[in-house]
Amino acid sequence: MSGSKEDDRKGSSEWRDFFWNPRTHELLGRTAASWGLILLFYLIFYLCLAGMFAFTMYILLLTLDDYKPTWQDRLATPGMMIRPKGNQLEITFSTSDTESWDGFIHNLNSFLSPYNDSYQVQTNDECTPDEYFIQEDSGEVRNNPKRSCQFNRTMLEECSGVLDRFYGYDKGQPCILIKLNRVIGMLPGKERQSPYVTCAAKRYRVGENEWREDSDKIGPLAYYPPNGTFNLMYYPYYGKKAQVNYTQPLVAVKFLNASLNTDINVECKVTSNTLAAGSDRDKFAGRVSFKLRINDK
Repeated sequence: MSGSKEDDRKGSSEWRDFFWNPRTHELLGRTAASWGLILLFYLIFYLCLAGMFAFTMYILLLTLDDYKPTWQDRLATPGMMIRPKGNQLEITFSTSDTESWDGFIHNLNSFLSPYNDSYQVQTNDECTPDEYFIQEDSGEVRNNPKRSCQFNRTMLEECSGVLDRFYGYDKGQPCILIKLNRVIGMLPGKERQSPYVTCAAKRYRVGENEWREDSDKIGPLAYYPPNGTFNLMYYPYYGKKAQVNYTQPLVAVKFLNASLNTDINVECKVTSNTLAAGSDRDKFAGRVSFKLRINDK
């Protein structure tokens, strides 16, 4: 029993001596000089690491351009988006229920507010159609800020919200706005041929070896501007910082007589003589798919 107590006292004394040894003046097994040297080493070590990181970041920033990305890894064919924003690319509403489409109207009005003719006339230029609006820099002299071409809201005609403030939703003839994602320096056409949008019923699988499309449900379509073109004068895009007033061109699609009370799968895609057509691997390149359902009660 006494031996056990002596062992406990000895072990406790050894731990106290390890933490602070009054005879050798060591803290955790090191003297003050030893602790000073190791702390100095780590201070210099981490200062060197911080200096190397700051130097490499400085060299990297020297290679970057404030107005144009050094490298672009986006798809050669840009993606497409629609407005108004529905739930997971679904536009569902009832002509007789104002609340079902009132949110779509507010979304379109908000989205088109920068396209008001009065604002466009003040901020942007009236450009020559079917020609690129090239604004090159002069060597090291930046031609910034670069100008932009007008895209007036009234160019969307029946889908502008000016002639019809409900965009056709109250009549079961809804307007869908389509835009291409911005890509700096993209030239989407040649020989004065602008890219254009076409919409059709989407082919979809209903069985293991059975496919279906809603071509009998989609009905006739109207495009604004005429032929659904993204005119060449809105390209190239030079970036948000260099082209601060850039107005992205739009195409509006109006469904004139779509079937009621049924789901309609629609696919819209851009056709261009310079942009590659989308593939099954890149399902969102140059196209967008959405579901439309118009109820009459």
